[in-house]
Amino acid sequence: MAARRGRGYGSGVASSDAPSTGWTEIIGVYHADGGAVGEVRYVLGKLLGTAHCSLCDITHSPVRRKPEWDRMVARLGIPVTLVHLNEQAADVRGATAVTGSPVVLGRTSEGTLVPLLTPDRLDGLVGSVGDFEAALRAALAQPAARSTPTQRGGAEPQADDCGSDRQHDGVVGEQT
Repeated sequence: MAARRGRGYGSGVASSDAPSTGWTEIIGVYHADGGAVGEVRYVLGKLLGTAHCSLCDITHSPVRRKPEWDRMVARLGIPVTLVHLNEQAADVRGATAVTGSPVVLGRTSEGTLVPLLTPDRLDGLVGSVGDFEAALRAALAQPAARSTPTQRGGAEPQADDCGSDRQHDGVVGEQT
């Protein structure tokens, strides 16, 4: 599966609702591998109760990506990139090694990666896009969050659109 800049994940178009805090990108890291094998492994693990990804629960319904996710990303006005564990760029992988996954990171205008929503915080959102948006906006507004960087940016992270529309439409994918 080729990772590409995410169709429908983030337009980067400024919005009146967009935070004006110098964030250049939001990066969400799923707690699952991408590709056919990783996705099948996740779906089977989900069915058996041995796999869980709270970011997957937020972005996807049982059959496809949630329309409210797409609307939230459009309102956000900051590019949003989603990647699986095996699709991370080196700098994102380094940050995820510190925070664990799933995680939502912010890239500052200086290229620093900062954890915005940790695994525990994402678990507490119980799949709600609305609660995710509120938590993310609150994290983006906190200048103190920038004082705890995890990694200086370098390589451009690869975006995940889960490979193809078929995965977003529920045939195979990281959905719940």
